[in-house]
Amino acid sequence: MIFVLRFFKFLFSLLIAALVAGIGVAATYGTKWWRELPDYRQLDNLTRSLGSETKVYARDSTPLGTLIPRIGEQAISRTIVTLDEISPFMEAALIANEDRRFFEHYGLDPYGLGRQVQRVARGDTAQGGSTLTNQLVKNTLLLAEYNQARTPDRKVKEWLLSVQVERSFTKEEILQSYLNTIYWGDGGPVELYGIYSAAQAYFRTTPKKLTLAQSAYLTVLVPRAGRYFDYKAMRPLMKTLFTRMVEDRWITQAQADAAWREPLQPRGWKVIYDTNGNVTSAKLVDRTQKELKAVVTTRAPHFMGQVEQELVRRFGRDKVYGSGGLRVYTTLDPKVQNATETASRDTTYLPPGATLAATVIDPYTGEVLGMIGQKLRGSEPPADWNNAAQGQRQVGSTIKPLLYTTALSTGLTQAHEEDDKPVSYPCPGCAGGVYAPKDFEGATQNRAMTLREALDRSLNLVTVRLADRIGLQTFFGKLRELGIPPNDGTGLAAALGAVETTPIKMAASYAPFVNGGLYRAPRYISRVTTARGEVLYDAANDPLRPTRVWTPQVAFLGLDMIRGVVNDWTEPQGGLAARSKFGDWPVAGKTGTSNFVKDLWFVGTTPLYTGAVWVGKQQGGGNPEYYYSGQVAAPIWRRMMELAHQGQTVRQFSEPPGILYADTPDPRYLRDVKIAVLDPQYRDAANTEVQADAPTPTQYRETSYRRPATDPRTVLISVDRTTNRQATEFTPPENIVQRRVYIEQLPAYAPDPSPQPLPDETPDPAAVKAARSAGNAPQTVPVPSTP
Repeated sequence: MIFVLRFFKFLFSLLIAALVAGIGVAATYGTKWWRELPDYRQLDNLTRSLGSETKVYARDSTPLGTLIPRIGEQAISRTIVTLDEISPFMEAALIANEDRRFFEHYGLDPYGLGRQVQRVARGDTAQGGSTLTNQLVKNTLLLAEYNQARTPDRKVKEWLLSVQVERSFTKEEILQSYLNTIYWGDGGPVELYGIYSAAQAYFRTTPKKLTLAQSAYLTVLVPRAGRYFDYKAMRPLMKTLFTRMVEDRWITQAQADAAWREPLQPRGWKVIYDTNGNVTSAKLVDRTQKELKAVVTTRAPHFMGQVEQELVRRFGRDKVYGSGGLRVYTTLDPKVQNATETASRDTTYLPPGATLAATVIDPYTGEVLGMIGQKLRGSEPPADWNNAAQGQRQVGSTIKPLLYTTALSTGLTQAHEEDDKPVSYPCPGCAGGVYAPKDFEGATQNRAMTLREALDRSLNLVTVRLADRIGLQTFFGKLRELGIPPNDGTGLAAALGAVETTPIKMAASYAPFVNGGLYRAPRYISRVTTARGEVLYDAANDPLRPTRVWTPQVAFLGLDMIRGVVNDWTEPQGGLAARSKFGDWPVAGKTGTSNFVKDLWFVGTTPLYTGAVWVGKQQGGGNPEYYYSGQVAAPIWRRMMELAHQGQTVRQFSEPPGILYADTPDPRYLRDVKIAVLDPQYRDAANTEVQADAPTPTQYRETSYRRPATDPRTVLISVDRTTNRQATEFTPPENIVQRRVYIEQLPAYAPDPSPQPLPDETPDPAAVKAARSAGNAPQTVPVPSTP
């Protein structure tokens, strides 16, 4: 007997010890979890920040578009709405289906928890049990920490936070936040979050206009959005929901019967009903009909793409997409944008299969006023690729004014002469070991030629001699200051246009001609605020100063030369750029065509705007030789500019002090033309030092570049020459070229996120290797420029 008593005493002590230990462990973990709880007071801010979209406006504050927020790399569609903007049927259906005692509990539903205990005791799988408050906490305050993972500590934290949330927020606030954070399935380019996106995706309506039947359908999708793909299986669930709503007195039986008979047609489905509301046929005809766009934009999609890139670069992806809610005021001028788009649609004279790009900037501020990256055809949406800002193209003879003006800045004059005669230079990588450029179509004059006449005629031999005279390093230094650095390995062919850049950068490089010699990088954004009005960026307070490329006097001398390109020739056909003239406005500019007529350019300026037009094939490749840039690109530029200038008072180019005019040194060609020269008292205006240590000129290499010793601002990447994107394992080796780009330019070369192999092909191991390493055998390609 004593033994038995001692045994029970031992068991009792053991139980007490276990209970104390359990309480101690629970207290320890409870204290730990309590300290780890996020601040429940951030619920309202977090809900709004996750759902805010970034609104973008033109310079006149008219809406331009909307950037959809993101969770990680996934774009989401979420628009915050209030309960007043949601159908009462939707609110009632959600409560009846997800949390029938929502207005009775304080974050935890003891009845729901009791049902779960019973199910577990019977060996069944636990189902439901979470209140709307639990689900809201899980999808907001605990999302970053657990990302939907089911763990005991997450559940405990969920319960603790739910009680705190219920004490601090009204039921209406909790319900509103929940409706704005529910996941409602795949929307194609975006994920659907919140009732607004769900109403838009599944029924193309607003939450306020949702019917009882539509509300029931969306509610049944909440536990599992994949139910969308089996409409017949959803109908019984909707029937059960109607019964619950009647039992809970949300609706009458008559309303439920009418909703059951409503011929509901979710987007993508074709459903046939009988007179009693039963489904006789349900077919998913097009699942993409419920997709929403990743970027909602009313206009200027290519400009919007650049704004998006600039926002991400300046503020980071989390600020723009994750916490979003920005208000972005851009530089786009609706009138100039209309002019650019109209010029694109109106043009009909293009090479077969060619597209185009055009842009207009304010030369005095660098603000981008208008941009299109593709040929616009009627009301069809343009392709995503933006040739105006992403397409790196050889610039042809449009680079010559930059060389000639650099020569003037060293002290030469427009009357300086160089021979227009055959010439060759040592070139180890060229055929025969020499580089021997030719004039366009072999039209060599075989005489000394002034710089003025040589630029008017766009002569290659004079241009190459001039580049050799002032030194490539002198010229390349200016190109870097103008934002268009030459590729590695580029030699004298750079003077003829063997430099790749974009139309927007070419327009920016011509702006110094008219603004007094100052270079400003193109700018898309003027001001950024939060949704509450907090200023995050204001260009007026931007400390970035422009780069002084030339003195005002030298810049005007260069302007006078490209003004001559447009106006000097008096023959009936006019000069190379004569088709750019419009009205009484003064025009200055230059045409350019790359090898094999791949790229046709016109870059020019008026006293008001500077712009560039490029025409060519999207995937590269030559065009028929009978197409000339002066006949193709210049008229597009003229149409764009004449529309942009409508209503503006005609003004003349601003002339700085120190400019005199002299008679032409060659009256046989220029006749009555006066050329601008520096006043002797302003000799210091020509202040560029010639770098005499220029290396031996080398041929431009398309596929092999030498890495510079030190340049932390750049990186060498492998590019698919047919797409201008980074090469992938599916890129044929013969299409891969090496290109050195600035680090901030990398987003423009982003590879296709889902590259596909060609039919009946597998990734080529050689292509994979070539895409990851620079080529060893340079392939040289002569690049004579054409006008």
